[in-house]
Amino acid sequence: MQIEVIFAYVLPLMFIWAVYLPARKRLEVRAVAKLAASTEAGLLEPASLHPIIDRAKCIGCASCVRICHEGDILGLIDGKSELVEPSRCIGHGACKAVCPADAISLVFGTARRGVDIPNVYPNFETNVPGIFIAGELGGMGLVRNAIEQGRQAIDSVRRVNGIDVPGVLDVVIVGCGPSGFSASLAALQHKLRFVTLEQDTLGGTVAQFPRGKLVMTAPFTLPLAGTFNFSELSKEELIAFFEGIVEKTGLEINVGERVETVTREGNHFEVKSTRTTYKTRAVLLTIGRRGTPRKLDVPGENQPKVVYRMIDPEQYRGQHVLVVGGGDSALEAACEIADQPGTTVTLSHRSESFSRAKLKNRERVKQAQEAGRLNVMFSSSVKCIGVDEVEVKWNGEVRSFSNDAVIVCVGGILPTPFLESMGIQVETKYGTR
Repeated sequence: MQIEVIFAYVLPLMFIWAVYLPARKRLEVRAVAKLAASTEAGLLEPASLHPIIDRAKCIGCASCVRICHEGDILGLIDGKSELVEPSRCIGHGACKAVCPADAISLVFGTARRGVDIPNVYPNFETNVPGIFIAGELGGMGLVRNAIEQGRQAIDSVRRVNGIDVPGVLDVVIVGCGPSGFSASLAALQHKLRFVTLEQDTLGGTVAQFPRGKLVMTAPFTLPLAGTFNFSELSKEELIAFFEGIVEKTGLEINVGERVETVTREGNHFEVKSTRTTYKTRAVLLTIGRRGTPRKLDVPGENQPKVVYRMIDPEQYRGQHVLVVGGGDSALEAACEIADQPGTTVTLSHRSESFSRAKLKNRERVKQAQEAGRLNVMFSSSVKCIGVDEVEVKWNGEVRSFSNDAVIVCVGGILPTPFLESMGIQVETKYGTR
């Protein structure tokens, strides 16, 4: 009987254990190596929402490691999950959803770098009853998640008291990027009385991305349209896709109409735009965080040759171009321009590494450097922009070189004054939710 038990249970368990332990050891060795590489390269600052792991709760099951679609962002070290490539985390939160021990929290910012975030409740409502925020403005930069938040925010708007009041709109949606577009379709689906205001064009911030930029690599669902599984989708393809849905559904979007003020009047809000004033029971802000570009504040920055986004790299053919910044937009712009014939491109970044850029973009920059098509200046700062030259401080000395164009990609300024004028509280997050 004992021999039968050994053959039936003990030996299979020993075999499984013999296979499992080496595999787990390899997983840990790989995680330790990735964390060491991230530390050495200074790539320890997540760009957006990211997980922190409570090691006391973590049971080391590696569910979070396996679920992440972005690769080895998480790994096992000493039997516990750890964020080993923080700079590559894009904040989709799948790790938290799959954790059986509730050991993962999603937070904004770190102890070293704070992130300004409006106070928003789980139902997307701000501290001002009736005003909601969805998408990038609330800290969620991933396009797919922004689309989902727009839909969910409308579900919350539908529960606001006073919907269906005669002469008053149910909701004014401000902004028509991915989140605002999804929200508009949801409002149309549920037959709400609404208007969507977009100061630029359909696509919002996405429409301002560089030509050919990939913006979607995962399935997403849009109200009235269905679920779509694009392996890769460029900016142009996404906007064309949106335009097709607009034509199919009859969705109306007031493009070129900017909101100036939002004020409460009794039980409703008055939204004053550049065209008219709307009365509404609720307001949904989906305006993103990049409406006002952050400037360098250096002499000569007001010249026409200084711009804050790169639309078409071909216009810089044969020119001396300085790109300033260390995020994905800066790296993509520098590489796209460096591919143009006859260009001389310099990429200036104030930090020692591209800690906030995707791995693919960092590798692309490295390849352009090695090919001699791109000059990178880490730990540098622009001091002055002249008519045909620029001055950059690098390695302790100011260097001057020829310049025809400057592209500044150092992020946007949160529209704090606009939010505060409505009474919305803004908090700087240092590794908190």
